[in-house]
Amino acid sequence: MSNETWLVVDGHPSAGSLGHALADAYARGAEGAGAPVRRLALRELSFDPVLRAPGQQLEPDLLQARRLIEEARHVAWIFPCWWMGPPALLKGFVDRLFLPGWAYRYEKGQALPVALLAGRSARQIVTMDSPSWWYALANHRAIHGAFTTGTLSFVGFAPIRTRTVYQTRTLDERGREKLRITVEGDGAKDALHLRPRGLRASRGALAR
Repeated sequence: MSNETWLVVDGHPSAGSLGHALADAYARGAEGAGAPVRRLALRELSFDPVLRAPGQQLEPDLLQARRLIEEARHVAWIFPCWWMGPPALLKGFVDRLFLPGWAYRYEKGQALPVALLAGRSARQIVTMDSPSWWYALANHRAIHGAFTTGTLSFVGFAPIRTRTVYQTRTLDERGREKLRITVEGDGAKDALHLRPRGLRASRGALAR
């Protein structure tokens, strides 16, 4: 696994979406802070999102996506929350790719599996129309339980930083631009905080 490669996963089905813009902003911020970023737009991949049977062959695009995750030390996941879950595109990607033997492994005598993607950090950026109070009280932060904990943490991603964007339907262009700036800042901060200690020190010395 490379110690430096970053991967930004754009999980929105539409190229003209707010999520797409936020994925670009996050990548721009991380690159500006020195992180070598690769991008993966799931809508551009060709694969069957339905896990039909054990041993189902992975399509070439999924094999390439698997290699990108294997080579990454940090993966950012940007996607909308629809019906208190990720869109079918992202759900299908996880169903097909995060398989036993690659993402996790059960061992005899152990109740919990071995997380095979450990050693990678993550950033999750989720957009939704719901207000924060409704998401917390009525929906019990469902997507954070299902995706942040039930998926990313389950297979070993840590630490996992999150940003949740509420009431996106009320955002005007000024609000969207402020959000893009904020998410670009997230990318820069993550790059600085997660950079290997030796590289941080050497770049700090150069800055002085």
